[in-house]
Amino acid sequence: MQIRKLNANEIPPFELLLLADPSQKLVEEYLRRGYCFIGLRNDQVIGVYVLLPTRPDTVELVNLAVDENHQGNGFGKQLVKHAIQIATGLGFKTIEVGTGNSGVGQLALYQKCGFRITGVDRDFFVRHYDEAIFENGIQVIDMIRLSQDL
Repeated sequence: MQIRKLNANEIPPFELLLLADPSQKLVEEYLRRGYCFIGLRNDQVIGVYVLLPTRPDTVELVNLAVDENHQGNGFGKQLVKHAIQIATGLGFKTIEVGTGNSGVGQLALYQKCGFRITGVDRDFFVRHYDEAIFENGIQVIDMIRLSQDL
């Protein structure tokens, strides 16, 4: 997979971005303030992530998605590792990520990539989303926060 920054004249891959965050409004908001990278295979966009500076020296991986037909092949891990390299290259000292309480695969992926759980933002998805979100048969209510020193 080739990974590169989304060019200013390109349309973001919303179908993928909305897999990771179902709120079009939130996705559009952080795309305006962040860095969007796409993963390509045979010139087809199969993955995406967004890095969003949040505090001095800190960046958050706010969206990470791999096309459902390409999941389970290590592309998510490649995207996370690339995000860590980019954040380091941009001079950030900490990278953070948040994921839903029911995202068992995501929690495992982030920890395999060196992230550590730092906290829980209780009721995050109830407060910030109008409709209930379900994943793995579990309602997504809390955000699990993870971080890694760079």
